Amino acid sequence: MLPPTARVWLRLAPIAVSLLLLSACGGHKTSRSQPVPPPPTIAPAESKPAPSTSTEAKTAPGSQHNAKPIYVETGLASWYGPPYHHHKGANGEVYDQNALTAAHRTLPMNSVVRVTNIENKQSVVVRITDRGPFIEDRIIDLSLSAAKAVDVWRQGTAQVKLEVLSAPLPIAEGGRWCVQIGAFQSEHEARKLKEKLQDRYANANVVQFTGPTGEWVRLRPEGDDKRRAEEVASKTHVKEGGVFLVRLD
Repeated sequence: MLPPTARVWLRLAPIAVSLLLLSACGGHKTSRSQPVPPPPTIAPAESKPAPSTSTEAKTAPGSQHNAKPIYVETGLASWYGPPYHHHKGANGEVYDQNALTAAHRTLPMNSVVRVTNIENKQSVVVRITDRGPFIEDRIIDLSLSAAKAVDVWRQGTAQVKLEVLSAPLPIAEGGRWCVQIGAFQSEHEARKLKEKLQDRYANANVVQFTGPTGEWVRLRPEGDDKRRAEEVASKTHVKEGGVFLVRLD
């Protein structure tokens, strides 16, 4: 037989359990706020440069096919690709043989030119981005893509009509000029000419450099003046290569 104290606890136990359950179900919980992690950092999308608003960028060469020429020239065209492909041209751009560009010795850089094959009448509009050709009887060097467009690629050269449709600078006046002489197969001969020209034209800047076709000498007269460059070109004669008046800008 249970003692009196135990019997009292047995009678009170159900009441204690009931009170505990009521407290658990009906009471308000006090929760502690947990720190919220910051949102993940999303790197900003790489921004693309805004389209250029320059005249050259807005005016694609092909869009000027029907423009009236401001200067016309006829002569022999050739083309160039390797080993110049992916190398920097005279205007600072990397030459792409698959773009519609060309090299000319005296037209302002970024002039837009229509070139027409006189024999088959096929034409292409190109932008002048480089200097050349440095062969006496040729007036323009087309990129590979431009040469294919007028059927100059396979035969190498063709008689063309060159029509300047637009030019950023005057064609007949102004400009910065130099005289380019070469190419020499002998580095010694090129150095001899450089020293001779430097002695003769003390105020000129004369440099010698190696190109894909040999050694070259370039003379920039004082002030890059066209008249002085023409005078140097008329008085300079070489046994190999040629002497070319070249516009720099």
